[in-house]
Amino acid sequence: MIEKILVPLDGSRVGEAALPYIKNLVASLVPGGKVEVTLIQVVSQLVHYVVVGEEAVRAPYTPQEIEQMKKKASQYLTEVSADLRLAGATTTVRVEAGRAFEEILKAADELKVDMIAMSSHGRSGLSRLAFGSVTDKVLHGSNRPVLVVKASKDLKKE
Repeated sequence: MIEKILVPLDGSRVGEAALPYIKNLVASLVPGGKVEVTLIQVVSQLVHYVVVGEEAVRAPYTPQEIEQMKKKASQYLTEVSADLRLAGATTTVRVEAGRAFEEILKAADELKVDMIAMSSHGRSGLSRLAFGSVTDKVLHGSNRPVLVVKASKDLKKE
């Protein structure tokens, strides 16, 4: 039985495409048991570009900037978790800094989840090669079931 679910989110509407499926799953499982859903967001851009005149230089975020990003991510995840709580799930939020797929897989192992549920941005071709696919890396790197929901084209336009 599914009792623990990890849901990675990136803060975008596309990234939230799996949430309605998880909400329905929770609603169907809760009458006979309990479901814990952990929402995770990974702050993965640990460097940014500073423009000075005509030059752009890569600069690491300061610890204060990273903490601010984590705080914002935690607030977002807490807001998003409200619907899951209404469906009967116990929710927790987790914010990490690092490479998204590595932190997702690490959290899945630490939490001993029964399933990872995430959306796919649906990139292909050169876009997928350039940006990589966190979903693809999680799918192939996980030793747990992974539910992948492809985001609708309507969400991608927003």
